[in-house]
Amino acid sequence: MGDSGRAWTLGDDPRDLARTLHAAHDDFLVTGSVPGRVRPLVAKSWVRSVSSGMDPERGLPPLELLDRDLEEWRSQHPLAPVMPMIRRLLVEDAAEAGMLVAVSDEVGRLLWVEGATPVRSRAESIHFTAGAWWSESRAGTNAPGTALALDQPVQIFAWEHLARAVTPWSCTAAPIHDPDTGTILGCLDVTGGDEVAAPHALALVRSAVAAVEGELQRRRLTSADSPRPPASQRTGAWSLQALGRPCAVLHRSGRAARLSLRHSELVLLLALHPEGLSGEQLALALYEHDNAMVSLRAELSRLRPALAPLRLESRPYRLSDPVDTDAASIRRHLAAGRLTDAVDAYQGPLLPLSNAPGIERVRQDLHDDVRAALLSGGDAAALLRFATSEHGLLDLAIWQHLERVVGPGSPRQAQVAHHLSFLAQELGGL
Repeated sequence: MGDSGRAWTLGDDPRDLARTLHAAHDDFLVTGSVPGRVRPLVAKSWVRSVSSGMDPERGLPPLELLDRDLEEWRSQHPLAPVMPMIRRLLVEDAAEAGMLVAVSDEVGRLLWVEGATPVRSRAESIHFTAGAWWSESRAGTNAPGTALALDQPVQIFAWEHLARAVTPWSCTAAPIHDPDTGTILGCLDVTGGDEVAAPHALALVRSAVAAVEGELQRRRLTSADSPRPPASQRTGAWSLQALGRPCAVLHRSGRAARLSLRHSELVLLLALHPEGLSGEQLALALYEHDNAMVSLRAELSRLRPALAPLRLESRPYRLSDPVDTDAASIRRHLAAGRLTDAVDAYQGPLLPLSNAPGIERVRQDLHDDVRAALLSGGDAAALLRFATSEHGLLDLAIWQHLERVVGPGSPRQAQVAHHLSFLAQELGGL
């Protein structure tokens, strides 16, 4: 079936497929090897989920946002204004059909889960409820978490879910993007029985997401105080967004081009080294095998036409014009002491799917620098933003420092204490 995101095609028998997947799921849990009859998209997600430490037999996503914290996060989230549209497009019909509609934030925490009360009650038994964290690392393979991990629409059918408790359900989800920057804002998901993984459900969700993104754009165009695009995109300069994305997006003058993963790695490395890199330096940063230079030359020849009118120059390899990056903007914020701006700009790990040695080093260095700046300071707002993002939810040192900074009597004290108690259970004690 490929990696199109579809669970099956017209003419497939869902019952036969479910039996096949059930056997494959059991084989994977016993052997650790993914049978060939599993879709590549799902197979890779199973491996990622298990590698993150998720327990397929007993793991359920944690409830991270509760009561006042959930309401506050909902109220300030950029998707809050379009919830009435989502309800009109999907929720009323879904409730009649026995399905749920969920909207998550950019790291997979469910902010709204709506539908018929009996279905919501059943879903609560697997923690599919507002405030729960459904990223792959916490819930295993599932449509919202996997759609966010891959930045593409995804269907997950029955036993394609990794967590055994979730296998009676099926789901279809698609990321929602900021219409100006392309940044992921969250995810729209429909969850229910087998029919939710049918081909028409994928088309329905994708259409709803397109309508939502169009509404976000309309609101910005008609709002007097709508944010303007970054200066680098208004003046004709080049900029590259690579944080929290499977592949980078190259911007210029309001136009955007999504690069392949290898081209993303190349452009990012060259953008971070405007003085240029030798072929040997680039090869070491990208590859670990003996034929690195051969592979590099072939990739550079494919990159040149993809960049036009930006030119790739050689001896040393460098870009003809400066290319600003979201990673570099974080370093500027850190240098100026703007910790809250740095945390807000830290949209996710740098090219998280890349295993190129040079990218892994830059990714880790950037994370370490943001974290070190937070741990050495007393900016409670920046600490809280980082701690409640995917970067910091499991970072014990960050939460302990936040506890010291907010101090006794702070309105945030209860939230911090609650999360430290959660971490004590997750990490085996403080």
